[in-house]
Amino acid sequence: MSPWRPGDRRADTGSMLRVDQAGEYGATRIYAGQLAVLRRNSPESKLIARMAAQEERHLKRFNALIAERRGRPTMLQPLWNVAGFALGAATALMSEKAALACTDAVETEIDKHYSEQLRQLGSDDPELAADIADFQADELEHRDTAREAGAAQAVGYPLLTAAIRAGCRVAIELSKRI
Repeated sequence: MSPWRPGDRRADTGSMLRVDQAGEYGATRIYAGQLAVLRRNSPESKLIARMAAQEERHLKRFNALIAERRGRPTMLQPLWNVAGFALGAATALMSEKAALACTDAVETEIDKHYSEQLRQLGSDDPELAADIADFQADELEHRDTAREAGAAQAVGYPLLTAAIRAGCRVAIELSKRI
């Protein structure tokens, strides 16, 4: 790590951890909502259950980092609990393809978010950067899996994914601050 000089800007890792923990929490709630609605043992529910397990691993890591670094989670977590589950359940009620479109949209936005964080971090925090890069690879795999399974076949795919991506951007900005 290079020495800090006046005028240098360091990444706000506290904010990064808060928003990343919130995002992973939200993802677990989206998948929980989808799994509550989808037919058990359907091809889509099997895919989603596997992705949900990876999101749980991400969430545990961010929870540990927040505790180690004496950070704080977002105060909006109760809202993300309800909103995430509702989004997951609503898209699964629409159709299996809509549930996959939800994953496509969320993971597309998270990829952009993680790329920006990695750019901001540079070499300031190699431990956090390594975690983010690892999780970003998982998120891209989730997006690609959803696309391969037919996400774009969901009725209203362009509108649905645009709305979900916009909601993700709002949630990211709010969770950074609150």
